[in-house]
Amino acid sequence: MGVTISRAEAAPTAPNPFFPATAAAAIAAVDKPKTDYMNLPQPVRYDELQREIMMSLKPDLFEGMRLELSKPLNHNFGLSHSVYMGNLEVPTANNQPVKMPIGTYEFGANLVTNSGNLMLGRVTTDGRLTGRAVYNLAPWAALKSQFQLAGEPGMSQGMFDVDVRGADWNGTLKYGTSNFYGANYFQSVAQNLSLGGEIFYLAEQRRSGIGLAARHATDTSIATVQVANTGLLSLSYLQRVNEKVTLSTDFVFNKNSREATASFGYDYILRQARLRGRIDTDGKIGAYVEERLSVGINFVLSAELDHVKKDYKFGFGLNVGE
Repeated sequence: MGVTISRAEAAPTAPNPFFPATAAAAIAAVDKPKTDYMNLPQPVRYDELQREIMMSLKPDLFEGMRLELSKPLNHNFGLSHSVYMGNLEVPTANNQPVKMPIGTYEFGANLVTNSGNLMLGRVTTDGRLTGRAVYNLAPWAALKSQFQLAGEPGMSQGMFDVDVRGADWNGTLKYGTSNFYGANYFQSVAQNLSLGGEIFYLAEQRRSGIGLAARHATDTSIATVQVANTGLLSLSYLQRVNEKVTLSTDFVFNKNSREATASFGYDYILRQARLRGRIDTDGKIGAYVEERLSVGINFVLSAELDHVKKDYKFGFGLNVGE
């Protein structure tokens, strides 16, 4: 009995030099997970599109001396005290702000319930009263409000929000002083990508606008894009180098004024301190250092240098309380 051997068995196919067998085996071994579009994550709120990036690009810089003391009375209620002595920049007609020395004391109270509802209030010696409240109507809906009352004309303002959210989306309806109306919506379209937009209408000025945004977030990076018909374009990017170092950058272009600005920021977490800083194309350099002296006691240093305008600001402070 003869044995028949096919041509394919006798002469195996020669390997493709442009696609090595090792590469083919590696690709075949990779099991790419498929996106489950019925189980996408909850995106961040539209108003918090750049919240992680702003941590380094917008540090809490100040000029003068600041002392903050917070004291929790129980699990739900706490009090705070703050003393600030420094300078206040008052704008003028020639765009050259004038510094005026000020000193203020602020008293605050915080109430947080076990269900997540909260009320925050602050009152200062110069007559300003600010507050914020959040009330959860249901797991998918919440009412929010924030306001400021002041003795100066035009300085009092308020904003009321209705937040709703689903499994992979969220939205907000807004109403504020000066007959401001607004709405936004943000939707997850993939595991790492969210798209959304916003609209607003300012009745007193008869102005309206519409904006679109996108956010791509992974465990090590975040990228955002925002564009509006008012002529603004904003790009931002964050890269987590490791658990201690984070780098951020942003770019903003105003079509109406033909102006563009860019900035670079960093966030470096040490064992007993945290260093944040930024530098931008306007020539400003800022740094904010918070060092932990003991449990519940942090020493703060702040500096901002503007070599173009020869404006230099330095501050120090102490934060006591958890």
